[in-house]
Amino acid sequence: MYEFTWKVFKKTGSIDTYLLLKELEKEEHMNALPMDEPDEVDYPVS
Repeated sequence: MYEFTWKVFKKTGSIDTYLLLKELEKEEHMNALPMDEPDEVDYPVS
């Protein structure tokens, strides 16, 4: 998807396509990060 979007941007120079490209980069970066495990709850349960 990224490569196709890059090719479209190169041919058209479309701002919307550029913004989509940046969103795809951000998603790709977020998917590469390890998932944090949720913190343990440190309070008594009633």
